[in-house]
Amino acid sequence: MPEHQPPPRDPVPAGPPPRPGARPGPGSTRRPDTPGPAEATHGAPDGAPAPGPRPAAQDTPAPGPRPAAPDTPGAAPAPGAHAPHSPVPDAATGAASAPDSPGAAPSPDTAADEAAPTPPDEGAGALCLVTGATGYIGGRLVPELLDAGYRVRCLARTPAKLRDHPWAGRVEIVRGDVTDPESVSEAMRGASVAYYLVHSLGTGGGFEDTDRRGATVFADAARAAGVRRLVYLGGLTPVGVPERDLSPHLRSRDEVGRLLAASGVPTTVLRAAVILGSGSASFEMLRYLTERLPFMVTPRWLHTRIQPIAVRDVLRYLVGSAAMPPEVSRSFDIGGPDVLTYRDLMRRYAAVAGLPPRVILPVPLLTLRLSSLWVGFVTPVPASIARPLADSLRHEVVCHEHDIARYVPDPPGAPLGVDDALALAVRRVREARVATRWSSASVPGAPSDPLPTDPDWAGGSLYTDERERPVDATPERLWRIIEGVGGDNGWYSFPLAWAVRGWLDRLVGGVGLRRGRRDAATLRAGDSLDFWRVEEIERGRLLRLRAEMRLPGLAWLEMYAERDERGRTRYRQRALFHPRGLLGHAYWWSVAPFHAVVFGGMARNITKAAEKPTPDLATGANPDTDRATNADPTTTPH
Repeated sequence: MPEHQPPPRDPVPAGPPPRPGARPGPGSTRRPDTPGPAEATHGAPDGAPAPGPRPAAQDTPAPGPRPAAPDTPGAAPAPGAHAPHSPVPDAATGAASAPDSPGAAPSPDTAADEAAPTPPDEGAGALCLVTGATGYIGGRLVPELLDAGYRVRCLARTPAKLRDHPWAGRVEIVRGDVTDPESVSEAMRGASVAYYLVHSLGTGGGFEDTDRRGATVFADAARAAGVRRLVYLGGLTPVGVPERDLSPHLRSRDEVGRLLAASGVPTTVLRAAVILGSGSASFEMLRYLTERLPFMVTPRWLHTRIQPIAVRDVLRYLVGSAAMPPEVSRSFDIGGPDVLTYRDLMRRYAAVAGLPPRVILPVPLLTLRLSSLWVGFVTPVPASIARPLADSLRHEVVCHEHDIARYVPDPPGAPLGVDDALALAVRRVREARVATRWSSASVPGAPSDPLPTDPDWAGGSLYTDERERPVDATPERLWRIIEGVGGDNGWYSFPLAWAVRGWLDRLVGGVGLRRGRRDAATLRAGDSLDFWRVEEIERGRLLRLRAEMRLPGLAWLEMYAERDERGRTRYRQRALFHPRGLLGHAYWWSVAPFHAVVFGGMARNITKAAEKPTPDLATGANPDTDRATNADPTTTPH
């Protein structure tokens, strides 16, 4: 493949001068001309742009927010905006999926496929195509674009995962895959701006080929459809380091940016280092390392200088990039005002979170593989994801320009400093107000097949463990217990068995039990839930979970809140396993003797929890505090 040149950096119009070099500070350096965050910013979610209008650049018209609607500070629909599109039904024709790569549904109209590109409808509020809407950044970007007056079309491999998002009714959702030219071309029709927010981080060997193929397909489709701008969020690459010496993760992210820029479509490539926000992989890695280890033996990459950025500033730059003038096609370094080492970042987190000072002992001989396994053991982030994140910290990743402010001016108090970004993220976690998490996207290599219902499965083996129990409570009370399983609420049976299964999964590279829940009381389709993922939820009746732990087959767990023929409340539970080969059959029969304890205890204790006068979840109590009255002596809920 021919080598592509980096996106050209166009001449920057006259305006505010570049920020001067940072001056020393306690444990970090900070841009001296960056004001501290305004008090008003502390009340906003960490994934939202800071309130208030943006000041215009001196000589360059700033895109800025549109005039504010009376009830929506900082944003309003564009003049003449259309009503929101209805989501495309889940039964739309789909394409083969690549890891972490949302896509779109092909049109049944062949004549339309051969038609000329549809010109973007600028008068009705520009249409933005967003890939990666099931992921951490994409899921937060969509509502920001809507609030800024744009229309949004989301490209998803599994549209059902977006069904329960609060903004789902305001966007168009289409099915497809970024590596499938037909589905991407169809999704591009009429779009003015296309956001490429997918990558194959942690998918193992071949992920660079997958990223390269997805970017090429996306770029070609954008050019053919007449898209006005491409926007991509990539990684900050160190200056002066040969490409061959970059981590595979950074090298692939850099190549994706070059491929998109080579399309001929004006392209904005935003390059960020560590993103700080509740639920991000970088923040979760930092949080768990600091909270769980008061004394740490650490690898040498903790001495690398980095320039973190708050997720709200990333979102602000992403939204503002949609309105850049057509002559701008280049990359921009984006970062916060503080430059510090990862070790200093851990100490700053400890201070913000109110933890005692951490003792950090660097060990230069701790290899990348060992350090990633160590991170995977201590934090919820699997080693397959921790390794590329840690590998990217081998080299200094610091911004060398702040030209983005020419086109997306920084409002007062922005970009946020490290302490304020950490404080906001910690607050959101403690208040259980985390909009999206790193685990929102599908786990690389995890099974994604829905529960088999068609005749093709009739000839195969499908093992089941079914249990049902009457419940002396209303179906609504029973449903609150069902919807609250997992995470800190536990699985209502033999805690040690669940913990051991989680540890074994981590040892073989799986996700284990540490992913927890996005919200303590409510679930939505697509949520990760320990080593499960919510495949289907019929609120008040059915919760179906698909296993994402390492297994020699496919597994599901269903929980129902029902009424029997006499109108009495009934709890029904079904575990299903489709074995893969002889090893799969052997696995089922080896664990079958424990089902009475694990699944039987789970059914008993869930019904007992529902029958209590005040259910655990309604009061926020942990089931552990009521073991004496809420459990069989051999199957204590957790």
